[in-house]
Amino acid sequence: MLLAPVGALLGKKRLLIVADGALQYIPFAALPVPTDASNAAQTPLIVAHEIVSLPSASTLAVLRREAGERKGATKTLAVLADPVFERTDERFKTGAGRPAVNTNAPAAPVGESRGLGLIAAKAAQESGVATTDLRIKRLPATRREADAISALAPPAARLEALDFAANRAAATNPALADYRFVHFATHGLLDSQHPELSGILLSMFDEQGTPQDGFLRAHEVFNLKLNADVVVLSACQTGLGKEVKGEGLVGLTRGFMYAGAPRVVVSLWSVNDAATAELMTRFYRGMLGDKLRPAQALQAAQVSMLNDKRFAAPFYWAAFTLQGEWR
Repeated sequence: MLLAPVGALLGKKRLLIVADGALQYIPFAALPVPTDASNAAQTPLIVAHEIVSLPSASTLAVLRREAGERKGATKTLAVLADPVFERTDERFKTGAGRPAVNTNAPAAPVGESRGLGLIAAKAAQESGVATTDLRIKRLPATRREADAISALAPPAARLEALDFAANRAAATNPALADYRFVHFATHGLLDSQHPELSGILLSMFDEQGTPQDGFLRAHEVFNLKLNADVVVLSACQTGLGKEVKGEGLVGLTRGFMYAGAPRVVVSLWSVNDAATAELMTRFYRGMLGDKLRPAQALQAAQVSMLNDKRFAAPFYWAAFTLQGEWR
């Protein structure tokens, strides 16, 4: 229905999607190539096309103008992943130089001591980030994802902020401006009605078990100063936001673009933890190992997932889209 009117024009071209309304929620990469509808083995669009999205056509001009004015990053990769959300987390067990923490103590409600606020806590539950009792689950595969990605960059040119170190201080540190690729692997929180309550969840406790604000809010993202070529939000629903007529969805994507990133990779739905780790590893291998452009690398990673029997269903790979500059 959507692509058949332009099917004859697509060829092998790169596709730039500036969608409107409900179309902004569609994973174009997974749509079938508009051929004979009777053909049961339909080919997803991503097989023959790089696919890039933009919130509006005017955004590209702004991104290119600002990219020409900023200095280039001198280091390769910064990864913030696998934060600590609960006091019952096994990482609180006594270790070298770490005091014992009472892991049997009741977890503090998300809306009170974790800096989310009651409205944001409710949004966390509705987004599937928190359980009905407002507990936030750890994402085990984010650690494997972080380790696999970091191994692709030279030790002197990378930053790994994991566990307790994956906190707000690391996310707002001006040193992030030194890195070409900035990667967040954690929970994302979406509130489409109140986009200021959308954000990224980071460590909510320090090593001593003291609760801390672990929520990087959307309005704070706008205030970051980055020089990244790509920011990747490897989390759930990070590509969504509030629809503004003529300007698309305003949310985390727009925030990171405003902060200085010409390309942002985000997701359209609640993604699978293990499959996302695999997709991201393949994506970064394409960029850092094979020197592909980000749009090329994402296409290659998604096609490889499509061809992997474990992850062939679009649910596992089609959520992620690259928004912004395709060059």
